[in-house]
Amino acid sequence: MRWRRTGPIALLALLLGVMGSPVGRAADDAAAARERMVYIVEREVAAFADQTGIAKIDPRVLDAMREVPRHAFVPEPLRPYAYLPQPLPVTPDQNIAAPMLVALMTHLVEVQPDDVVFETGTGAGYHAAVLSRLAAQVYSVEVIEPLADRAARLLKEFGYGNVEVQAGDGYYGWSEHAPYDAIVVKEAIDHLPQPLLNQLKRGGRLVIPLGPAAGPQYLTLVRRDEAGKLHQRRIMPVRFSPLQGGERL
Repeated sequence: MRWRRTGPIALLALLLGVMGSPVGRAADDAAAARERMVYIVEREVAAFADQTGIAKIDPRVLDAMREVPRHAFVPEPLRPYAYLPQPLPVTPDQNIAAPMLVALMTHLVEVQPDDVVFETGTGAGYHAAVLSRLAAQVYSVEVIEPLADRAARLLKEFGYGNVEVQAGDGYYGWSEHAPYDAIVVKEAIDHLPQPLLNQLKRGGRLVIPLGPAAGPQYLTLVRRDEAGKLHQRRIMPVRFSPLQGGERL
């Protein structure tokens, strides 16, 4: 996944200054680094509030991000950079999303303790780990089988036992465990995938980067009301890599 954030360059410079050197300070432990990361997320969200309509992130989401060790989900050479406010590559074609985007997407789908959540684009497994701290169960699909296997191992190793990972095309969801209270799509597509809509509960929420691969794309929140009607709201312009799959493309 690739995402290019739009916004004031001066803000980013300020945030990087707060964060300190990318190699970090030897005296700082991982918990302190996560606390600084969350502080920066809060500042970024506030700065983009006029655009997104969201001034604050659910404290439960921020607490989950304080808990999950983001550095464990990035390649070892990049671990000193794990808590910077930017995406990081996990493979040549896959990124771990910027913390602000993880927070915003998770906030938008309003995950509750009894919820069952579906995620497509597992990647390294970091976002699934964050979701697992909020939901009863998370089902995640990754199209690249070695990545899916690695994410499953990492999630198990760190005790995220309420996450199941499967290699496959996330466009089609995971119907065996549907319907879902919340769905998180982390790659762009120019339409709402009907299989995912079919697996979204009444009262459910879906967040997706909606738009063509070449843009423009918008992070979009979709709600299904209790009568079954869908409602869409654009949140902000984004840039993601396309939702990968098979013959449907």
